[in-house]
Amino acid sequence: MGQELLRLLAQRKFPVGTLRLFASARSAGKTVEFAGKKITIEEARPGVFGDIDVAFFAAGGPVTRALAPDAVKAGCLVIDKSSALRMDPNVPLVIPEINPEALRTHQGIIANPNCSTAVTLMGLWPLHQAFGLKRYFCSTYQSVSGTGAEAVRELESQVQAHVAGQPITPKVYRYQIAFNVIPQVDTFGPDGYTGEETKMMLESRKIMGLPQLRVSATCVRVPVVRAHSIAVQAEFERPVSVAAARAAIAAFPGAQLVDEPAEGKYPTPLDFAEKVKCGVGRIRIDTALDNGLSFWVTGDNLWKGAALNALQNAEFMIREGLLRPKRTPVMT
Repeated sequence: MGQELLRLLAQRKFPVGTLRLFASARSAGKTVEFAGKKITIEEARPGVFGDIDVAFFAAGGPVTRALAPDAVKAGCLVIDKSSALRMDPNVPLVIPEINPEALRTHQGIIANPNCSTAVTLMGLWPLHQAFGLKRYFCSTYQSVSGTGAEAVRELESQVQAHVAGQPITPKVYRYQIAFNVIPQVDTFGPDGYTGEETKMMLESRKIMGLPQLRVSATCVRVPVVRAHSIAVQAEFERPVSVAAARAAIAAFPGAQLVDEPAEGKYPTPLDFAEKVKCGVGRIRIDTALDNGLSFWVTGDNLWKGAALNALQNAEFMIREGLLRPKRTPVMT
C-alpha cells in the first residue's frame, strides 16, 4: 500500500504540506522520492506524531495497536489499513461511496476495509439500494499482490521456471501458484472458513448497516498479478430486473458498467488494474435464488481495496471541513 499511496497522493493532488515517512528501525535512513524530492524514512515510534495532521497506517495490526493510540493522543487522525480495529464499535469502517457519514463519528481512528470486501461492495451496494439486499454468496479470484511483493516475484519466477523446465519449490504459498488456484486466503477458523471469508461477512454487515446480513464466501488465490475479481450471487427483498440492475450500477460513482454479453464485453483484472472505479458485468437473473441476481465485479486491490479508499476517506473529510491540514500528512 505504501508505494501506491505515494503515487496517488501525487496523482490526485492531495494537499500535502510536508510529507514524513515512517517505517521500522531496519528501514530508517533509507530515502524515497516524492514530487521530485528525496524523503528520508524515519523510525516509527511513540512521540513522533505531535506535528502531524493525518497518518496513513499500512504496516499491519501489531503496529496499529502499538502506535495508533499514541498518534490519537497527539491529536493526529489515523486512517488504518490493517484489520486490527475494523470491528471495534468505536472505529468507523468506511467506504466513502457507501457510508461516508460514519466519518463524522470517528474518535481519532478510521478503518479501511478488506480489499475483497471493498471491491465486492462496489457492485453490491447500488443493487442493495435498488432492491434491498437479503443475502449473498460469493467466490473471489484474488491476485497475488494482495499477499505482497514477494508473492508477485514468486509467481513470476514460477512461470519462468515452468517455461525453462526447471523444478518449482513454493515458498510464499503452500502450493505452487503459477498455473494453479489455491482455495485458501488467510488461516482457517474452527468453522472451516478462512479469516478472509469471515472478514467479508462481518465487514459487509458493518459497512452496509445490515447487522443480520447473511453472507457465505469462498476466497481463492489465483495467478493474477493485480486486481481482484468476485463472482456474486445475491438475493433481494424486492423483484429484480437486469435492466434496473444495469441502471443502478451505471449511476453509482464507484462502479463502471461493462456488460455487453453479446459482444463478449465484461471486466477483467488487466482492464481494471490502476483504475479508480471497479468494473461490473455479467449481470443476469440468478436461477437458484428468489429475486436473485448474479454478477461479476473486478477492482484494483491495491487502489480501491487499500490506498485509494484510504485517501478518498481523507479527501471527503477535507471537503466536508472535518479535516483541515495545517501540519504534516504522513504514512507509516
